[in-house]
Amino acid sequence: QVQLVESGGGLVQAGGSLRLSCTASGRTFSSYTMGWFRQAPGKEREFVARISWGTSSTYYADSVKGRFTISRDNAKNTVYLQMNSLKPEDTAVYYCAAGAQTYDYWGQGTQVTVSS
Repeated sequence: QVQLVESGGGLVQAGGSLRLSCTASGRTFSSYTMGWFRQAPGKEREFVARISWGTSSTYYADSVKGRFTISRDNAKNTVYLQMNSLKPEDTAVYYCAAGAQTYDYWGQGTQVTVSS
């Protein structure tokens, strides 16, 4: 069983930065792929970024490529999402997810609001 807790959301002006953190409980964090997703009001949840457990290879949605960076610290059971050059369209609830083959575990989400 893995429990995920996100933090770091808030209100920021367009062009600003935020760093989200997701801390996991459970002994197998290092064996999971970790992902970030987001859901804006009235829209479906969408993929943002992921990082693999073995090689720490990363993959990003086109909408955030070059602006967001995902990283992980297995010793701290934490995955990060550094968000730069934020845009109003990045406003959403951001969720952390973890899993081996599928995303089996989800956090409660943290609100990110970008003002224009």
